[in-house]
Amino acid sequence: MGAGHSHTPHGQADLTPVALAARKKANLILAAALIPLTLLTLVAMALLWPSGSKEGITLASPYAAAPGVTFDTGKIQRVITGSCMDALQQGQPAADAGPQQGSECTFAFTNPDKGGNPVKVVINPDVAKSHGVKPGDNIRYLNLSKAQGADTHGAPAYVFVDFVRTMPIIFLAVLYAVVVIAVARWRGLRALIGLVGAYAVLVSFMLPGLVEGKPPLLLALVGSTVIMIGVLYFAHGFSARTSTALLGTMFGLAITALLAAWATDAANLAGVGSHDSATLANISDNISISGIILCGLIISGLGVLNDVTITQSSAVWELWELAPETSARQLFTSAMRIGRDHIASTVYTIAFAYAGAALPVLILVMLYERPLGDALTSAELSEEVIRTLVGSVGLVLAIPVTTLIAVLVVKATGMRPHAGRAATEDALHTAAAAAPAGAAAIDAALHEGADAGADAGAGAAAAGAFKTGPAGRRGRRAARG
Repeated sequence: MGAGHSHTPHGQADLTPVALAARKKANLILAAALIPLTLLTLVAMALLWPSGSKEGITLASPYAAAPGVTFDTGKIQRVITGSCMDALQQGQPAADAGPQQGSECTFAFTNPDKGGNPVKVVINPDVAKSHGVKPGDNIRYLNLSKAQGADTHGAPAYVFVDFVRTMPIIFLAVLYAVVVIAVARWRGLRALIGLVGAYAVLVSFMLPGLVEGKPPLLLALVGSTVIMIGVLYFAHGFSARTSTALLGTMFGLAITALLAAWATDAANLAGVGSHDSATLANISDNISISGIILCGLIISGLGVLNDVTITQSSAVWELWELAPETSARQLFTSAMRIGRDHIASTVYTIAFAYAGAALPVLILVMLYERPLGDALTSAELSEEVIRTLVGSVGLVLAIPVTTLIAVLVVKATGMRPHAGRAATEDALHTAAAAAPAGAAAIDAALHEGADAGADAGAGAAAAGAFKTGPAGRRGRRAARG
């Protein structure tokens, strides 16, 4: 390791003392801006914190069971297809069964997980047609056989509810965690923990606040800012580049929030095209579907926004540490070349992510054979289109702002790598002593400060060194540093 370098904590390895001092000064500058913003956000969060009351909410849960009715699980042993009349007569003796009439239904003989004989579960027609069931599948079904006052001869006793997906989801979650930690190591683990914290804020603060009718714009801004503060610092550590990225993220959030508020009102996004939104609108007078849509527009872009801001901040710091004498204009221009590539890729990311989530709706719209303009502005697609556009605008504007903040902070430190320059000058003097032919050019480079002169001096020193034997070789090694 060359002179002037030191062993430092993770993320600061191979930095000169001057660079470390610059980062320390940058942290102080950024703290002066971020600490008041953080305190203001926490105060707003305390004032907006929901009470947790569900008074006035009337919701018939589809998972609530009548007396004697249970939700059971089991594994399918075999699947048959027969008359749907069998579902109505499965409680009768075979001699009493009438003629089998009606359409075909799918039945799954299932071993209950709690033990006992296999039961004959009726599979929903849409599930049987779209996905189907097969032996070995774990399912959850409604057990009506012991319902109080129920006539099992007039209705199916066991009805399919859903698949049990516990093991596949656990497997994928574990695989994801292992891959992230194996590649990103400690930082990957911190990012996963930060993700858990982000969902805790969403579930405990933002969702209950929306149910209670809190202002959706403030709720989304405050909750998203708290999430970003926690995730960024926990995953990337306390550093100047992280603080710069956080400022850029806050700016992007503010732009996204204002644009989302305008678009929700101007485009009259009422959520009428969604069954879930219609259900929410009918359970409480406090719930605003437009407010929920507004909050969703802001939250949906958090991940990509965080990605681009931390990348731009890191790019500026790395470019400055490699070429500290670069002017602010040149540094901004170089970093924005990286940013423009990132803009192009992330715009595609947002558009394709939303298109993938809306594929069933896209297929229906295609089959309706409506004009493209009508389809894109319809109740079914307008929310996804506006979400893509709003998120992309906030994302694109956050990149130059983050880059500008990083450049201003870097230049505000006022640090220059004089120690590194002095070491280079000492090496050139050593080379000059061993190679007199290059002395004049080197002196010109040192006194005039011209890069071309330094290059010429180094070349002349090297040429002279080849002519002076061992001393020249020592001079050539010194010139290389």
